[in-house]
Amino acid sequence: MKKCVIIGSGLGGLSCGVILAKNGYEVTVLEQGAQIGGCLQCFRRGDAVFDTGMHYIGSADDRQTLHTVLHYLGVDKDIKLSRLNPMGYDVISFQGERYAFANGRDNFITTLAKQVPNSCDELERYYDLINLVASSSAMHSLNRNVDVNINAEYQMRSVNEVIDSVVENPLLRQVLAGIQILYAGEKDRTPFSSHALISDFYNQSAFRIVGGSSTIADSLAKTIYNLGGKVLTHSKVSKIECDSTRATAVITDSGECYAADLIVSAIHPTRTVDLIDSHLLRPAYRNRLKNVRNTTGAFTVYLKFKPNSVKYMDSNLYVYRGDSTWGCETYTMDEWPKSLLYMHFCHEENPVYAQTGEILTYMSFEETRKWVGKPIGRRGDDYEQFKQMKAERVIDALEKEVPGLRNNIEAYYTSTPLTYLDYTGIPDGAMYGVAKEVNALGVGSVSCKTRIPNLLLTGQSITAHGMLGVLASSLVTCSEILTTDEMFSQVKDAEE
Repeated sequence: MKKCVIIGSGLGGLSCGVILAKNGYEVTVLEQGAQIGGCLQCFRRGDAVFDTGMHYIGSADDRQTLHTVLHYLGVDKDIKLSRLNPMGYDVISFQGERYAFANGRDNFITTLAKQVPNSCDELERYYDLINLVASSSAMHSLNRNVDVNINAEYQMRSVNEVIDSVVENPLLRQVLAGIQILYAGEKDRTPFSSHALISDFYNQSAFRIVGGSSTIADSLAKTIYNLGGKVLTHSKVSKIECDSTRATAVITDSGECYAADLIVSAIHPTRTVDLIDSHLLRPAYRNRLKNVRNTTGAFTVYLKFKPNSVKYMDSNLYVYRGDSTWGCETYTMDEWPKSLLYMHFCHEENPVYAQTGEILTYMSFEETRKWVGKPIGRRGDDYEQFKQMKAERVIDALEKEVPGLRNNIEAYYTSTPLTYLDYTGIPDGAMYGVAKEVNALGVGSVSCKTRIPNLLLTGQSITAHGMLGVLASSLVTCSEILTTDEMFSQVKDAEE
């Protein structure tokens, strides 16, 4: 058996591990931390459980794309899903009104058309364009025969430019852009293709994972074990060794050496090249990866509610506090937070009351830079006071949207971009790794292939953000080993 070493146990690393183990590789996944899963991780404070990243998923109904891929990976049998409100899985609060996004073409159009009069034709054009662009991505549609020119065109045009070209109503333009925190969208910079892929993902169907997204990581790890592989924690990689033509082994901080015929790095591309001291990586390639721009960071408040005090919310609430849904990643201290995303955790099937919830907003890494290098949990009183002050402002902002919430909070916890840096290793604690740019063929594009023939990259920095984006990157990466035709064939055969 050929030996494959995978660096990082997030969704990208674990799913690649399953695919390659299914195809005869002896897989070893190395995780630097104590817990596997990356952004699939959940954490516990007493009897309260919180998700860290994968808060809700889409396209998980039978025969939809995510359902098909999860079935191929063997995950569907190990997780339970709780459907979000089909008539308003996402709700955008903007300028004193709320706008619901419903599942399915007809419901999506008719629901928003009631809220924004005389917008039916514009919504039809918008929805059909979303569908067209998403369908042009082979890995997102699981269709080998797509028009790649469509996807390429909309990688070169920004979200706001395209929305403005099909929607005349200024209010509707703002509302349709209101989910941009899901991909850290930036005006004039983020490709419309990013918006289209994520919109289509949730437009089809939307769910929360009962018990949290760590159940997906546990399922993938179990499959790797059952196929003869290993998933090792406390195994931080310090070096990728190479000979004159290829990578040969992975070395950990503890001195363990794992010989490899194939290495897949599921960590940030910049961190990957830092592990390699070899002439095989040219300076120009190193510099290009080191100069990629990353998305902004996030500040999250994790809420533990008093028992039976907060009714479970089967939708996600996006709150915008200014006159635009754009530009919330840049702010003054007086303006912050300019936007909020409020969600509940699904601790059991069909809950009546929520046990925990989360509020997420943008935060620049510069606000936390002064504490870089200080150990987790020992950054000092000033860091704790900083987080408390920020959390109180976030809760105050949400209280205006959800009156009475504060009185129902038993305790809260926080994370900053520095937390993301500590646990994911992504530079500057970026929410989604490498930022997608409208000049996608330039510095903002990262291929799964490297200058080292048996070293591949995977994860959200390679294809698109979010769960389906990461899984698409795994399919792309493994296609380099198995061929694209074989990858599609295996996924489709599993569906049958």
